[in-house]
Amino acid sequence: MRIALALIGFAVATAAHAAPMDEIAKLSWMAGSWIEDKVTSTTRETWLPPMGGAMAGAGQTNAPGRKPRIEHMKITVEPAGVTYTAIVPGQPPTPFVLLPGPQGQAVFENKDHDYPQRVIYRRCGEQLCAGIEGVRRGEPASESWIYRRLP
Repeated sequence: MRIALALIGFAVATAAHAAPMDEIAKLSWMAGSWIEDKVTSTTRETWLPPMGGAMAGAGQTNAPGRKPRIEHMKITVEPAGVTYTAIVPGQPPTPFVLLPGPQGQAVFENKDHDYPQRVIYRRCGEQLCAGIEGVRRGEPASESWIYRRLP
């Protein structure tokens, strides 16, 4: 009887862990190297395909006369659920939890973060659209990027 209960417990735990890993696998549309060229800056972002329930990413923004801004990102299964963590120099890692949504869109939220409170990705045809939004200094604020795939 104990063995049967242990097996049932293992099966439930495995299924609970597999569901978030499956949610990460559904984000495979983000994978690739992407670029957005603006008059004032160039931003590149690269996401590795999901593997083992995780995705790793890196971003770089260059603007004339400024030091390049580099950040790292990861999407992993955490106790709160599927979590996007931004790793920006000079700041502690910041987690954002995936909200339910349609295929081809991912909205990650952290209501307790100063700015942004949401990180958003969605497929826009062949492009990858990304954005951040929330409240900054008491006012609604947002930034957006429309990336094309690098060859």
